Amino acid sequence: MADQFDVTLEDGDLLVEVEMTTNLIIAASACDDRLSLEEIDRILGVARLGG
Repeated sequence: MADQFDVTLEDGDLLVEVEMTTNLIIAASACDDRLSLEEIDRILGVARLGG
């Protein structure tokens, strides 16, 4: 009989989100002021539309 608790708990998308959140937390804790939207976008690796 298979063990119902023997499962792989890995979600690639979740791991990416955790890494992005961690990067934001590290950057925010190293900053004396608030992070600008541009800094947040750079950390997350995204570009603003229309900008």
